[in-house]
Amino acid sequence: MKKLLKWLGLAIAVVVTLLGGAAVYVGRAPIPHYPIRKVEFPVDVTPERIARGRRSVEALCASCHLDSQTGALTGRRMPDLPAQFGEAYSLNITSHPTKGIGGWTDGELAYLLRTGVARDGRYTPPWMVKLPNTSDEDLRDIIAFLRSDDPLVQARDVDNRPSRPSFLTRLLCRVDFKPFAWPAQEIAAPAPEDEVAYGRYLVDAKFLCYGCHSADFKTLDEAHPPKSPGYLAGGNPMPDAGGAVVRTANLTPDEATGIGRWTSADFRRALVEGIRPDNRPLRFPMVPFRSLTDAEVGAIYAYLRSVPPARNAVAPPQTMRVEGERGKQVYYAYGCSSCHGDSGQGQYDLRKGPEKYPSDEALIAWIKHPERERPGIAMPTWEGVIQEEEYAPLAGYVRSLAKAAASGR
Repeated sequence: MKKLLKWLGLAIAVVVTLLGGAAVYVGRAPIPHYPIRKVEFPVDVTPERIARGRRSVEALCASCHLDSQTGALTGRRMPDLPAQFGEAYSLNITSHPTKGIGGWTDGELAYLLRTGVARDGRYTPPWMVKLPNTSDEDLRDIIAFLRSDDPLVQARDVDNRPSRPSFLTRLLCRVDFKPFAWPAQEIAAPAPEDEVAYGRYLVDAKFLCYGCHSADFKTLDEAHPPKSPGYLAGGNPMPDAGGAVVRTANLTPDEATGIGRWTSADFRRALVEGIRPDNRPLRFPMVPFRSLTDAEVGAIYAYLRSVPPARNAVAPPQTMRVEGERGKQVYYAYGCSSCHGDSGQGQYDLRKGPEKYPSDEALIAWIKHPERERPGIAMPTWEGVIQEEEYAPLAGYVRSLAKAAASGR
């Protein structure tokens, strides 16, 4: 018996040592590299493709790669990445030949977006969008836009900053997150006339709505999105620009906890204008998708109505109540800080607004309807949401943030 216990103890010690060594290796090792495959994926850069590609890039890439300081997709720190994944910086994806993607071929870009493997064999961590199920035509549109002379992607001499993936990210990249296979045949999108099928394609393959609105990023099945735990039932915890945790909404047609009571007009207002049926604004990281067409919004709504309802009550974000001047109270009460942070910079920098709109009347008009000047802006339509008597103090507070930035405070 003593010998048995001795050998059992030795076996446990060996297992613990091996596990400890594996943990040390994973913690120190870089993200894995994979064999490089050369593929041909020619893209004809036409005005039509560029226009369609911009819409996709605004929906999929800009929220991570757009730097408010440069006004281009030069990369930035990603404050909305859950802390469990570490600290991440998106990369410069402008057309700069060395610091951006100007030196990449169409095939290299397509292979990265499809599989998650860069042209040097490096596997991109889970926070980078991957498009294994997006149609070839939509993928070509994205690449065409990245090749264009649009200000968002014009070459910018901006250095990339290294990310610091957590132990969990390094581990997941070795045991769970793997590159996707390059498809054996062309991928085509369903016909828009088949609303439910097309809506599913938009939700699962093109705009990746399911990724945020399922239970957890760690358990997503990116190859087969409907198999993801908590598919479209929400609850995924995501930090806003101020660090507060916002849980994603339940998009299933459950009448008590999802969108089962929403009309198509309710859904359109929320998705395109950023305001829910109860007149509450969406909270970052969810932003209005203003570039969606009516047909796309209708298809997404039709598909969401077709999925099985899931009873999952997601607590709404808490309204922040702060002390101080009235304008500051309004700023936090309506969740402005979730996008702009405490300083006004945040994900989107509003501190330049007062310079562009020198009168309070002009500034308030822009706050009410930002989309009238910038049709694709990721800012809600506030007309009818913020009370009329609250606009003047809010405008004054926005001006105070701009003055504080100008003075270096």
